[in-house]
Amino acid sequence: MKLSRQNFIVYLIWFFLSIQTVIMLWLGHWNEAFVVAFTLGLTFLPMVFEERLGIKLPITFAAMIVIFMFATLFLGEISDFYEKYWWWDLVLHSGSAIGFGLIGFVLVFMLFQGDRYAAPPLALAFLSFAIAVSIGTLWEIFEFAMDSFFNLNMQKSGLKDTMWDMIVNTIGASIGAIAGHHYLQGRRFAGLSRLIDQFVKANKKFFRKNK
Repeated sequence: MKLSRQNFIVYLIWFFLSIQTVIMLWLGHWNEAFVVAFTLGLTFLPMVFEERLGIKLPITFAAMIVIFMFATLFLGEISDFYEKYWWWDLVLHSGSAIGFGLIGFVLVFMLFQGDRYAAPPLALAFLSFAIAVSIGTLWEIFEFAMDSFFNLNMQKSGLKDTMWDMIVNTIGASIGAIAGHHYLQGRRFAGLSRLIDQFVKANKKFFRKNK
């Protein structure tokens, strides 16, 4: 995905984070400047991902990833939304977990080259669920590392917050896996199956056996 093929919201986030990085450096807020610059760098990961792996991310997919990073690291940590709004962490973890579930499904489906009959839909859904939970676990490790090295407070109340995040991640991963299961059976599930369909159509070379 090229720079010229982005959602307008992504351009706004890039511009905003760039300005904020300059402001934080000007004010001498070094930790905050690093976190903002780090967030800006992470928002380019979808393009790096596409270039390295040759996978095309639909514009909607890429925009959702960028928005999540912005909402988590900048709004959540720098702007302190986690403290201002009790539901902020819940919404982000629920949404990201569902996204992880969808990512897990398309990765597993890709391994089977889009063959709907290579394995039972329930088995593919379970594999996507397992991948999503694993990704959620890696995110919790990332939060721990950010708190340890940059004196942030992403884990909030520590173990209790981490465990609730894991529970929410598991629920969201289940929803994503269910969406994949419905997709294999030709049914829709809360609009999520449409996102899977967009990804499959954008990467037909990886889903040669999809019918």
